[in-house]
Amino acid sequence: MACIVVGDTIPDGTVSYADEAHQILNVSVHSLAAAKQVILCGVPGAFTPTCSLKHLPGFIEKAEELKSKGISEIIVISVNDPYVMRAWGKSYPENKHVKFLSDSSGAYVKTLGLELDVSDRGFGIRSQRFALLLDDLKVKVANVESDGQFKVSSAEDMLKAL
Repeated sequence: MACIVVGDTIPDGTVSYADEAHQILNVSVHSLAAAKQVILCGVPGAFTPTCSLKHLPGFIEKAEELKSKGISEIIVISVNDPYVMRAWGKSYPENKHVKFLSDSSGAYVKTLGLELDVSDRGFGIRSQRFALLLDDLKVKVANVESDGQFKVSSAEDMLKAL
């Protein structure tokens, strides 16, 4: 699929998470985003430097401000397993709003056209870094980074778009 762009309806897909009892639960992306304004943020990997130190902290810090502007959900997905995503989310004890979800096989980011092949660096298929603003499943803003960059997909960029 070509890269998702403004005006597209986000495709449905399944992502997962590990609950408090460490059970793996699957959830439909459409069930999370239908009839709401949602930020869907994709990152190359949990616990990686740019993702952990720059990208995610902004969404956690700005969550209340984003919600005050009409955002119902802030979702981060990565091509990591649900247990890793749960542990990564728990590493931000101040987080009250950002949901950490797993696209463990990379199938969903592939449907978005946002997969990133970093096999040459030993990481396999990952997600490109991106932030999408969705309004009732329609893409209103599609901020997709070039490989290795962090220039257009921050929480501040999403706030400017609102």
